[in-house]
Amino acid sequence: MTYARAPRRRFTLLAAPAAAVALALTLTACGGNDEKVGGGGSTNFVSGSGGISTVAKGDRKPAPKLDGETLDGKQLDVADFKGKVVVLNIWGSWCGPCRGEAKYFAQVAKETKDKGVEFVGINTRDAQKGPALSFEKDYGVPYPSFFDPTGKLMLRFPKGTLRPQAIPSTVVLDREGKIAARSLVGLDAERLHKMIDPLIAEK
Repeated sequence: MTYARAPRRRFTLLAAPAAAVALALTLTACGGNDEKVGGGGSTNFVSGSGGISTVAKGDRKPAPKLDGETLDGKQLDVADFKGKVVVLNIWGSWCGPCRGEAKYFAQVAKETKDKGVEFVGINTRDAQKGPALSFEKDYGVPYPSFFDPTGKLMLRFPKGTLRPQAIPSTVVLDREGKIAARSLVGLDAERLHKMIDPLIAEK
């Protein structure tokens, strides 16, 4: 009987990492109150009010390589925006809080474009591009979004950084391409400026 159980036990252990990743994404999907979730490891971040966490300039870690195909079929590499502040917004067309914040992201993207800020969306968990493209049209989203239906780009963020752990999540990179701020809740224009403006002012 011991031998009969062994293969089943091995299968369970091998399947566990993939299942854990899927479960984590499911539990945090479209979360609106996930402010207390940390980045894991030694992040050196400070969690402020409104669900926004920040990292002092000297303690920031480089963002992972974020590249791939956008919703409109073009290739995009976030590394091309080095020298600019980059706002990464993880969203899905099916997500209520994402719809609630979309108009503010479109507004602030336009307001900060001339100040050296680039917005990039990461569309995830939409199996087809159609609903995501309709979402962008409905809310007047003026910036590109990666098409990342399985969440692979989210998983590139290393442990010990302010990584996205919910949908929506927003991560802001400084001009050196390092992770400077994160929110795990939906944002309005005021809170979005609270994340971006200090980085615009950095020298």
